[in-house]
Amino acid sequence: MVEHDAFSAARDAYDTAAPLYAQLFRDTLRDSPLDRAILAAFADVVSASGDVQVADLGCGPGHITAHLDELGLEAFGVDASPAMIELARQANPELRFDVGSMAELDIADGVLGGVLSRWSVIHTPPLELPVILAEFRRVLAPGGHLLMGFSASDDSSHPTQVFDHAVAPAYRWWPDHLAALLRTSGFAEVARMVREPQPTDRRQFQEIHLLARKA
Repeated sequence: MVEHDAFSAARDAYDTAAPLYAQLFRDTLRDSPLDRAILAAFADVVSASGDVQVADLGCGPGHITAHLDELGLEAFGVDASPAMIELARQANPELRFDVGSMAELDIADGVLGGVLSRWSVIHTPPLELPVILAEFRRVLAPGGHLLMGFSASDDSSHPTQVFDHAVAPAYRWWPDHLAALLRTSGFAEVARMVREPQPTDRRQFQEIHLLARKA
């Protein structure tokens, strides 16, 4: 079970920040060709499997869920924050959005072709991350794909680093360490995209996308 205090603190903080968050991030893909490319690759590998139902876990205001739908996937969103889910439903009334915890997903075993976790695990205490990864694996069909986005630690001797996030305490991960956790959790790494920080970025962290397949 993921630590209740950490879960509740992040949920409550995002409820408070939801309107501002939606305003700041709803157009981020427009100026992020690399993000669009990795999402398109994710959509292609999921579609090739024939299982096109995808869960966007930690979906926030739903803009990425809507993009996955535009790419031809049967996408739905899940977020712990009721305020975020309400904004997502208002912006995309044709799509499904549910309030829920990544640690206890209300999704049947093995029904998804894909899981997207885009910066949604950064508030999870590191010792609790295997619980989340086990849930991701449980809901994926055999051969299903997981795409994870996160900020990279800059010190291999410290695989996780706390950073000052505007909403709630958050963690960066050394990419090889997180990839090893994925292998231990029953995933095989397929691809990795590294985006170097740009001069205009508020945080000068590498951004990592790991694409993995349920082994």
